[in-house]
Amino acid sequence: MVDLINFEDMRKRARRRLPPMVFDYLEGGAGSERGLSRNRTALDNVLFNPHRLVAVDRRDLSVRLFGKTSGMPLAIAPTGLNGVLWPGGDLALARAAARYDIPFCLSTASTSTIEDVARATDAEKWFQLYVLNREQAQAFARRALKAGYSTLVLTVDVAVNGKRERDLRSGFKVPFKLSPKIVLDAAMHPRWTLAQLRHGLPQLANFASANVADIASQSALMARQMDAGFDWAAFAALRDLWPHKLIVKGVISVADALLLEKAGADAVIFSNHGGRQLEDVPAPIELLRLARETLRIPILMDSGIRSGSDIAKAVASGATLTLSGRALLYGLAAAGEAGVCQVLEMLKGELDNTLALLGCARAETLSCDYLFLGEEKVHPQK
Repeated sequence: MVDLINFEDMRKRARRRLPPMVFDYLEGGAGSERGLSRNRTALDNVLFNPHRLVAVDRRDLSVRLFGKTSGMPLAIAPTGLNGVLWPGGDLALARAAARYDIPFCLSTASTSTIEDVARATDAEKWFQLYVLNREQAQAFARRALKAGYSTLVLTVDVAVNGKRERDLRSGFKVPFKLSPKIVLDAAMHPRWTLAQLRHGLPQLANFASANVADIASQSALMARQMDAGFDWAAFAALRDLWPHKLIVKGVISVADALLLEKAGADAVIFSNHGGRQLEDVPAPIELLRLARETLRIPILMDSGIRSGSDIAKAVASGATLTLSGRALLYGLAAAGEAGVCQVLEMLKGELDNTLALLGCARAETLSCDYLFLGEEKVHPQK
């Protein structure tokens, strides 16, 4: 895939391979997709303030979180239904994470089970938790704990589903409901169709059984029929249950993040769900500097990360680690594990290049000193 040199190249290849219904599920956002555009515009508007005459002949991309070293300030974000993009998609992503020494976060809505992913890789494994009901959520947390996951990632921005117009128009859901349009789309994308038929149509593996309750849970998860009553008391109960690190994902308010810090969260992920829930909220990158000034716990960020330059902007703004979903899923959809690794190699190379051009030899020393904040900032004399 030597012709694929940037994110957009990979996106185009993914689009050619996937039926439109599946591509729209991957690419789409809520409402008119203003949130998607805002995430990108906000990142594009962050400007750098390079430092010159700094030795950058040796560069270190690694960072530390919770006492563990990651090969770069990136984790693979939790994304659902990855088997729809490529058979065994969750396993491919987890193996790629291990190869690049970064964390992999498995979604509740995965198409491989908690246990299968744990057995498949020695990557740093996090488990993302959707709360459909409290009893089931506790059962998932216990399964992840038993399987050796180091970190629980509680997603809190899905009390109800965002209005995803592309999915409403296409009728996208798992398991697939056959219709003349879907059959025609499948026939026009034979590589995708044959792969799906050869490996079996994907399902929400963590719920898969003959149990009627599990089948109902799969339907509820697809419709994002979550426990809309999950509150601070419920969070405290989950905090008591989980003995390891607990990250809260979906925070879009520094005030909420401060409350979570006081309630026992070990870190927060500033995220607007990639523009897929409520579209008219700030882009997470816009909140990081204030968050860094306010919070003592680590700050992570997702939503809109597409390049190594984006990663550098987020870390300089205050994030310890970023997460990327769509960018890696385009790689997965285009070429499976090899495609994921190529996107990770792109991100790594772009981050390394950005550090060199910024005059910053170590990713973990990035700070707002490396950002242009509207007026020139005079560096202290070297």
